[in-house]
Amino acid sequence: MTDKLIIFDTTLRDGEQSPGASMTRDEKLRIARQLERLRVDVIEAGFAASSNGDFEAVKSIADHIRESTVCSLARANDRDISRAAEALKGAARARIHTFIATSALHMEKKLRMSPEQVHEQARLAVRFARNLCADVEFSPEDGYRSDIDFLCRVLETVIAEGATTVNIPDTVGYAVPELYGEFIRTLRERVPNSDKAVWSVHCHNDLGMAVANSLAGVKIGGARQIECTINGLGERAGNCALEEVVMAVRTRRDYFGLELGIDATQIVPASRMVSQTTGFVVQPNKAVVGANAFAHASGIHQDGVLKARDTYEIMRAEDVGWAANKIVLGKLSGRNAFKQRLQELGVEMESEAEVNAAFARFKDLADRKSEIFDEDIIALVGDESVTAEQEHYRLLSLSQRSAIGDRPHAELAFAAGDVEHHAQSDGNGPVDACLKAIESRVKSGAEMLLYSVNAITSGSTESQGEVTVRLQHGGRVVNGVGADPDIVVASAKAYLSALNKLHSKAERVAAQG
Repeated sequence: MTDKLIIFDTTLRDGEQSPGASMTRDEKLRIARQLERLRVDVIEAGFAASSNGDFEAVKSIADHIRESTVCSLARANDRDISRAAEALKGAARARIHTFIATSALHMEKKLRMSPEQVHEQARLAVRFARNLCADVEFSPEDGYRSDIDFLCRVLETVIAEGATTVNIPDTVGYAVPELYGEFIRTLRERVPNSDKAVWSVHCHNDLGMAVANSLAGVKIGGARQIECTINGLGERAGNCALEEVVMAVRTRRDYFGLELGIDATQIVPASRMVSQTTGFVVQPNKAVVGANAFAHASGIHQDGVLKARDTYEIMRAEDVGWAANKIVLGKLSGRNAFKQRLQELGVEMESEAEVNAAFARFKDLADRKSEIFDEDIIALVGDESVTAEQEHYRLLSLSQRSAIGDRPHAELAFAAGDVEHHAQSDGNGPVDACLKAIESRVKSGAEMLLYSVNAITSGSTESQGEVTVRLQHGGRVVNGVGADPDIVVASAKAYLSALNKLHSKAERVAAQG
């Protein structure tokens, strides 16, 4: 006997609550389309009532996504739920996800409500949501630390009112696998109408056990939905990582006995897209999607893999989207070959104009870099997707010099709208000089929260460098990403990209509690 395990992705909602990870509507839509290619069952697109920007993001995703269910979070009140329903009107399949805290600590200190008031508000919220949407999920926030008798009462009531999914969050990452699995099983056994709803788990990674707890909730507790994020993105230590639970269930089907609808070959492209959009670099030893996940340095391991792959590999790299043949194109490659490789990588372009623009960038890179890797192509397309938004600042030219004993100096030209600016500055290094030169003309006053460099490909000094710059100004935090074989040029691109986002009126979403 097998069952279907529902994968509920909350990268665009809970994942986005990581400080600095907030996204624009267009960025969210781009990731949602990749999640649809990944064949995620449910996409939690955002918190429609939290801001006009997030409302528009949820609405845009609901209007464009046809295969996955599109979900919006809502607090347990009529205003939030109505706003969610309005944003979801265009969805082929819609879900409203409403929540209220049920632990004694949260009820007393945060909500300042009695248990009876919380119970009644949960009941009314689900009833109201059910009248607006056939698919309603309810979450008792901090459910794992709630009194089990009270929690059973609340869950029985919301199921009776029409909740089709009940989710038990380990909101603060306090659980351990065996106890969490038993907790879910006890709830299912004690709630009389538990068979009328799908049971779901939502675990945070504060103790490093989010994936283990989620799988225990499924195996021991009988849950049939896991809430997770790409790369384990999320506030504090993050959420349960989608790529890890999916490949655990798929690789150990003998143990879990569960079916998945996920197209695993889209995992690495999704990971790459989320990393580039948010500026959160994936650590090399990250399971499934890390650069070293399928690398073998030990001579004994290398010998074993060469003789029989499964001696040291329990998954195939290509099954999760890593390219078997890394070198794909060069400067003599034509447009059709480039377009075909985009399709093989699962990259969808909106128009021929976008393909042409990406191809022009590819040819420019190929003139400067002899070997073009899949990662280079993905970075090019990602860069193009970001710059497809209306750019105010554009890098035109850059030169810099540095020598031992001399203070580094940079000179550059960039456009600000229709005006061309020329700037120069000294600095502690060539990157510092370059960014100071830009700031001397822009005078943004932004504070730099993060500057990081990541090699897009490995094994060569020709590798493109991908630079992420995170700026904060006026309460807004934005990421800019730039890629180029020249790190200084990549840094200038990243800084201007971040300035473009600060200049843009596109609204970011404030993190939710």
